Amino acid sequence: MTAPPQIPVDRRQSDAALAVARGVRRLLRSLGYSSITELTLASGRRADIVALSGASEILIVEIKSSVADFRTDAKWSEYRAHCDRLFFAVPRDFPVEILPGDAGLILADAYGAGIEREAPEHRLAPASRRAVLLRFAQAAADRLHGWTDRESGPGIL
Repeated sequence: MTAPPQIPVDRRQSDAALAVARGVRRLLRSLGYSSITELTLASGRRADIVALSGASEILIVEIKSSVADFRTDAKWSEYRAHCDRLFFAVPRDFPVEILPGDAGLILADAYGAGIEREAPEHRLAPASRRAVLLRFAQAAADRLHGWTDRESGPGIL
Protein backbone atom coordinates (compact mmCIF):
# COMPACT_ATOMS: atom_id res chain seq x y z
CA MET A 1 0.00 0.00 0.00
CA THR A 2 1.35 3.42 -0.92
CA ALA A 3 1.28 6.37 1.44
CA PRO A 4 -1.29 9.08 0.70
CA PRO A 5 0.05 12.27 -0.88
CA GLN A 6 1.36 14.78 1.63
CA ILE A 7 0.37 18.42 1.40
CA PRO A 8 3.52 20.47 0.87
CA VAL A 9 4.48 23.03 3.50
CA ASP A 10 4.56 26.56 2.12
CA ARG A 11 7.82 28.08 3.38
CA ARG A 12 7.19 31.63 2.14
CA GLN A 13 5.95 32.57 5.61
CA SER A 14 7.49 32.54 9.06
CA ASP A 15 6.50 29.89 11.57
CA ALA A 16 4.55 32.59 13.45
CA ALA A 17 2.56 33.50 10.32
CA LEU A 18 1.87 29.82 9.58
CA ALA A 19 0.57 29.36 13.14
CA VAL A 20 -1.76 32.36 12.81
CA ALA A 21 -2.99 31.10 9.43
CA ARG A 22 -3.78 27.69 10.90
CA GLY A 23 -5.81 29.18 13.75
CA VAL A 24 -7.63 31.60 11.45
CA ARG A 25 -8.54 28.87 8.98
CA ARG A 26 -9.93 26.75 11.82
CA LEU A 27 -12.08 29.69 12.90
CA LEU A 28 -13.27 30.37 9.36
CA ARG A 29 -14.21 26.73 8.85
CA SER A 30 -16.22 26.75 12.09
CA LEU A 31 -18.09 29.79 10.73
CA GLY A 32 -18.97 28.03 7.47
CA TYR A 33 -16.26 29.49 5.23
CA SER A 34 -13.97 27.61 2.89
CA SER A 35 -10.52 29.17 2.65
CA ILE A 36 -7.39 29.09 0.58
CA THR A 37 -4.00 30.58 1.37
CA GLU A 38 -1.67 32.61 -0.81
CA LEU A 39 -4.19 33.35 -3.56
CA THR A 40 -2.92 35.56 -6.36
CA LEU A 41 -5.50 38.24 -7.14
CA ALA A 42 -6.19 39.97 -10.45
CA SER A 43 -4.00 42.86 -9.27
CA GLY A 44 -1.02 40.50 -9.05
CA ARG A 45 -0.96 40.79 -5.25
CA ARG A 46 -1.10 37.59 -3.22
CA ALA A 47 -3.60 37.52 -0.36
CA ASP A 48 -2.64 35.54 2.76
CA ILE A 49 -6.10 33.97 3.19
CA VAL A 50 -9.18 34.27 1.02
CA ALA A 51 -12.39 32.80 2.42
CA LEU A 52 -15.69 32.09 0.73
CA SER A 53 -19.07 31.57 2.39
CA GLY A 54 -21.98 29.55 1.02
CA ALA A 55 -23.65 32.88 0.20
CA SER A 56 -20.60 33.90 -1.90
CA GLU A 57 -19.32 36.42 0.64
CA ILE A 58 -15.58 36.90 0.15
CA LEU A 59 -13.25 37.73 3.03
CA ILE A 60 -9.57 38.49 2.82
CA VAL A 61 -7.46 38.01 5.93
CA GLU A 62 -4.08 39.73 6.01
CA ILE A 63 -1.70 38.10 8.48
CA LYS A 64 0.78 40.26 10.34
CA SER A 65 3.12 38.17 12.46
CA SER A 66 5.11 41.07 13.91
CA VAL A 67 5.20 44.85 14.17
CA ALA A 68 8.02 44.94 11.61
CA ASP A 69 5.90 42.90 9.20
CA PHE A 70 3.05 45.41 9.55
CA ARG A 71 5.25 48.49 9.18
CA THR A 72 7.07 47.27 6.07
CA ASP A 73 4.04 46.03 4.13
CA ALA A 74 1.30 48.40 3.01
CA LYS A 75 -0.10 46.30 0.14
CA TRP A 76 -3.08 45.26 2.29
CA SER A 77 -4.96 48.44 1.40
CA GLU A 78 -5.28 47.16 -2.19
CA TYR A 79 -7.15 44.04 -1.02
CA ARG A 80 -10.43 45.89 -0.48
CA ALA A 81 -11.05 45.81 -4.25
CA HIS A 82 -11.14 41.99 -4.07
CA CYS A 83 -13.34 41.24 -1.04
CA ASP A 84 -16.52 42.10 0.81
CA ARG A 85 -14.72 42.38 4.14
CA LEU A 86 -11.06 42.75 5.11
CA PHE A 87 -9.52 41.47 8.35
CA PHE A 88 -6.11 41.59 9.96
CA ALA A 89 -5.06 38.47 11.83
CA VAL A 90 -2.28 38.74 14.36
CA PRO A 91 -0.78 36.71 17.21
CA ARG A 92 -2.53 37.14 20.55
CA ASP A 93 0.35 39.22 21.96
CA PHE A 94 0.45 41.67 19.03
CA PRO A 95 0.04 45.40 19.93
CA VAL A 96 -3.32 45.79 18.15
CA GLU A 97 -3.52 49.54 18.72
CA ILE A 98 -1.19 50.08 15.74
CA LEU A 99 -3.60 48.39 13.31
CA PRO A 100 -6.08 50.45 11.27
CA GLY A 101 -9.55 50.62 12.80
CA ASP A 102 -11.33 50.35 9.46
CA ALA A 103 -10.59 46.63 9.07
CA GLY A 104 -11.67 43.65 11.12
CA LEU A 105 -9.37 42.10 13.70
CA ILE A 106 -8.72 38.44 14.47
CA LEU A 107 -6.42 37.26 17.27
CA ALA A 108 -5.00 33.80 16.62
CA ASP A 109 -2.53 31.10 17.48
CA ALA A 110 -1.93 27.67 15.95
CA TYR A 111 -4.93 26.17 17.74
CA GLY A 112 -7.68 28.66 17.11
CA ALA A 113 -8.72 32.26 16.72
CA GLY A 114 -11.38 34.75 17.69
CA ILE A 115 -12.85 37.80 16.02
CA GLU A 116 -12.11 40.82 18.18
CA ARG A 117 -13.57 43.38 15.78
CA GLU A 118 -15.91 42.77 12.86
CA ALA A 119 -14.86 44.12 9.49
CA PRO A 120 -17.02 46.72 7.79
CA GLU A 121 -18.78 45.45 4.70
CA HIS A 122 -18.02 46.90 1.27
CA ARG A 123 -19.79 44.66 -1.25
CA LEU A 124 -17.97 43.72 -4.43
CA ALA A 125 -19.42 44.51 -7.83
CA PRO A 126 -20.73 41.37 -9.58
CA ALA A 127 -17.91 41.27 -12.15
CA SER A 128 -15.25 41.57 -9.45
CA ARG A 129 -16.96 38.87 -7.36
CA ARG A 130 -17.02 36.53 -10.34
CA ALA A 131 -13.31 37.14 -11.02
CA VAL A 132 -12.33 36.32 -7.43
CA LEU A 133 -14.60 33.26 -7.34
CA LEU A 134 -13.00 31.91 -10.52
CA ARG A 135 -9.47 32.45 -9.18
CA PHE A 136 -10.45 30.76 -5.92
CA ALA A 137 -11.98 27.74 -7.67
CA GLN A 138 -9.14 27.32 -10.17
CA ALA A 139 -6.44 27.63 -7.52
CA ALA A 140 -8.18 25.12 -5.25
CA ALA A 141 -8.67 22.62 -8.09
CA ASP A 142 -5.11 23.04 -9.40
CA ARG A 143 -3.63 22.59 -5.92
CA LEU A 144 -5.69 19.47 -5.28
CA HIS A 145 -4.61 18.04 -8.62
CA GLY A 146 -0.96 18.84 -7.89
CA TRP A 147 -1.16 17.15 -4.49
CA THR A 148 -2.70 13.98 -5.89
CA ASP A 149 -0.65 13.81 -9.12
CA ARG A 150 2.92 14.82 -8.32
CA GLU A 151 4.01 14.47 -11.94
CA SER A 152 1.63 17.25 -12.96
CA GLY A 153 3.37 19.95 -10.91
CA PRO A 154 3.88 21.18 -7.37
CA GLY A 155 0.28 22.12 -6.58
CA ILE A 156 1.09 25.55 -5.13
CA LEU A 157 0.04 28.57 -7.19
